[in-house]
Amino acid sequence: MSVEILQQHRVHGGTLRYVRHDSAATGTPMRFSLFLPEGEGPFPLLVWLSGLTCTEDNFTTKAGAYGPAAAHGVAILAPDTSPRGEGVADDEAYDLGQGAGFYVDATQAPWAPHFRMETYVTGDLLETVFAAFPVDRARTGVSGHSMGGHGALTLALRHPDLFRSVSAFAPICSPTRCPWGEKAFSAYLGEDRAAWAEHDAARLIEAGAAKGRFDDILVDQGLADNFLEGQLKPDLLEAACAAAGQKLTLRRQEGYDHSYFFMASFIADHVAFHAEKLKG
Repeated sequence: MSVEILQQHRVHGGTLRYVRHDSAATGTPMRFSLFLPEGEGPFPLLVWLSGLTCTEDNFTTKAGAYGPAAAHGVAILAPDTSPRGEGVADDEAYDLGQGAGFYVDATQAPWAPHFRMETYVTGDLLETVFAAFPVDRARTGVSGHSMGGHGALTLALRHPDLFRSVSAFAPICSPTRCPWGEKAFSAYLGEDRAAWAEHDAARLIEAGAAKGRFDDILVDQGLADNFLEGQLKPDLLEAACAAAGQKLTLRRQEGYDHSYFFMASFIADHVAFHAEKLKG
């Protein structure tokens, strides 16, 4: 798959590129940013999945991840959160439609033709990056924030052949049991709640999906997060991991909210976590 370099910047000794490519999964052009540290490669790759309303630019400009990534020799890939453009379905609400793909493959009208974000991330996106840039498909991890934290957890559990490490910031831990998830899954997947459970990290772990796959899962959650109790529900993830015997390092951070200031404060820890798992 061909790529078009839209911008290129020198940062922390490495190179940050903004890239556009065509996706068969979404049927649209898609964009991503990719940081490559200095050197020859192939580099271990950390895939970052962003949250509601975000594009490929939010993490790229706000998280402060590239200094730690350069220090550890890790590449970081940050895709957009949904298909976009003329003819792509949308909704007036911020939590549905463009900017709110939820990292699932929609089965319902009007979303099904383009909203195939699970196939996009695990297929078109990664295959494009593996083919065009010096990154190592055997050493790939995934992380994300909020909706993207949900995506990181569920895609890691559903595609363990792709991802060797997983972490998240303030993830939607059980979207089948919160308003954001119920709204999105009803629209994208229909009313069959059994289908929803296949995209719910806590329920996947309850069903044994994590068994033997990850020696640890790192999650940071701010205790001043306005969405903590109503939407994110880390206690459900914690209980599922405890029952399944899956190690979970859940760090509850006093005073931190849902913003990128929270992520910027702890992103170095997550980059180091993935570097250790991917280099070992």
